Amino acid sequence: MAAGLSGYVRVLRHRQAAVPFAASLIARLSFSLAPLSMVLLVSHVRDSYGDAGLVTGAYGIGTALGSPTLGRALDRFGQPRVVVPAGVLCGALLVVLALLAAADAPLAVLVALAAVAGASFPPLGPAMRTAWRVIFPDQTLRRAGYALDAVAVETIFIVGPLLLSLLVTRTPAAVPLVLTGTLLAAGCVGYASCAAPRQVVPHEQSPKSERGGSAARIGGMPALLVVVLGLAVAFGSIDTSLAATAREVLHDQSKLGWLFTAIAGGSAVGGLTYGARASHAPGTEQRRIPLPLLTFSLALVPVSLLLHAGRPPLGVLLPILFVAGLSISPTIIMCQNLIDVLSPPERVNEAQAWMSSSITTGAACGTAVAGVVIDAVGVPGSFGNAAGATALAALAALAAQRVWRRRVAVLAQ
Repeated sequence: MAAGLSGYVRVLRHRQAAVPFAASLIARLSFSLAPLSMVLLVSHVRDSYGDAGLVTGAYGIGTALGSPTLGRALDRFGQPRVVVPAGVLCGALLVVLALLAAADAPLAVLVALAAVAGASFPPLGPAMRTAWRVIFPDQTLRRAGYALDAVAVETIFIVGPLLLSLLVTRTPAAVPLVLTGTLLAAGCVGYASCAAPRQVVPHEQSPKSERGGSAARIGGMPALLVVVLGLAVAFGSIDTSLAATAREVLHDQSKLGWLFTAIAGGSAVGGLTYGARASHAPGTEQRRIPLPLLTFSLALVPVSLLLHAGRPPLGVLLPILFVAGLSISPTIIMCQNLIDVLSPPERVNEAQAWMSSSITTGAACGTAVAGVVIDAVGVPGSFGNAAGATALAALAALAAQRVWRRRVAVLAQ
């Protein structure tokens, strides 16, 4: 464990890694800030979680549709030519969306604008993952970078809601989304100006690779994307459910940050612990995906809400959410590692973008459904939805074991 933690220190002390990593994190604050800011802004102006879910869902679906194309562009044209224009465009559209939503523009306009903003969202996760390969040829440090990156993304889901809970009590409702767009654009420009992203060499697409069609059709990938999709539906449901819990159950939006700190803090602890282990043999991730713990913990939340007459104390909710979070980062790391194993080198960015696409699609669906469920039956039903989605993802992972083992064995020959 100590050896693994020293690897994190070595990663952070390496300037070529630390600067682009920090810039990418500034941009990726939008992962948590954008959907939550939309939910809070639209629900505040229109007094409807259903409308908020539609707008946020459109943003997620747009991201899902655009992500594979932008990921393929990373492989072909290099990172600066993709990350900068996409990041600046998406950031500007988020600012416009905030101003129009605050002015109570028609719902159809907000949905359309959110979809276009999502479609232009830059593929920051795949870009940073490729940059780690350039920065650290040594596989041990590279895997430490992967783990640190996954944990940092989960930490964003602590910092983002804490910042959001501070802003919503002190600023106009549009400010969080305006800030989100600004940080996204600035972070993308800063990231692309670093040495490592500029040193990533675009891959020439081989004739065989071109004939193979989408990277989503690579052996073992469809099953993995189904697992990720189910997990992401739960993520979207959780985000909206926690926002509704703070407002409707606890009657205090300032407690939203505490709720996210609990689940994202558990995820950070789980990811650091997993990443600090001595080694992770490539191709073994498919045997370890720990979704049952997340399913069980999420199922306890509606039970707790019902047992405490709809208003459980934070002392009950926070430990449950922390335990739920413990398996999130390890699961994401395992899925990303498995994608690397399944994909040929010239298709890795596209394959990772398909994973991002599955996450955003699932989160969009989860957010939209959660908004409808909360309006119809309340917060407990929405948490029940999230638990059901993770249970289906766990069953899909179990069913895919044979396919993954066969694919890994073939590639190892």
